[in-house]
Amino acid sequence: MSLPVVLSIAGSDSSCGAGAQADLKTISSLGCHGLTAITCIVAETPGNVRSIQAVRSEIVRDQLEVLLAAYPVAAIKTGMLFSAPIIRVVAEVLGGLKKLPPLVIDPVMVASSGDPLLKSGAIVAYKKHLFPMATLITPNLDELRILTGLQSDSLPAMRAAGKKLTAATGSAVLLKGGHLRSRMATDILLTPDWEEREYSAPFIRGVETHGTGCTYSAAIAAGLAKGLPLHKAVGEAKEFITRAISGALKWGKVAALDQVQQGR
Repeated sequence: MSLPVVLSIAGSDSSCGAGAQADLKTISSLGCHGLTAITCIVAETPGNVRSIQAVRSEIVRDQLEVLLAAYPVAAIKTGMLFSAPIIRVVAEVLGGLKKLPPLVIDPVMVASSGDPLLKSGAIVAYKKHLFPMATLITPNLDELRILTGLQSDSLPAMRAAGKKLTAATGSAVLLKGGHLRSRMATDILLTPDWEEREYSAPFIRGVETHGTGCTYSAAIAAGLAKGLPLHKAVGEAKEFITRAISGALKWGKVAALDQVQQGR
């Protein structure tokens, strides 16, 4: 017996609500086997980033090389890469593969608390080295603004910024509209050939959204690993993240997505 294998290249979140831990819970609950290459150790809880310690880029390279040599990786997702040296190493290793599996890039730049999660120079490295390799890029609205220089305070503005990013990268882009806080949370998938699809669900208020981007992109990667076409992988992931948000757990002041229970 074997399961489709998904590799998450991401940071370690001590609260396990985001990062590699959230990716693993999501990947497992969707019927795949998860691997991790850790890029950073983050001391955080939802809304509070205490400190970040980056892993040396040589260790990131070693993790990737041993995993890719040993497992039939069917899809890859990236989360928090933190610095230009780490981004370059990831691009070098993936670029050296005979055949690159579907690659989902969640360009983690700013925490939901507002804390920066990306060092100076990393955005240039993303654009130069990694984005051209992507099957899909999944920025939130803040990240979309940083990457394009365009405000995204409405669906038409979000769509315009997304088209700019798609044209610049040659990759499909998933625009996530939850931060618009409208009655419906509408996401837009744009492909390099200008195909466009929308995915909507009721916006759920009063829920901690720490880790939603990680969970969403991991769910898409799991769908791609199982052989789904991109638009269907996004559609199933949208349903999964909506269930996860609606089933969020709370411990006093701390909250987390319930990926495992909602993914059964």
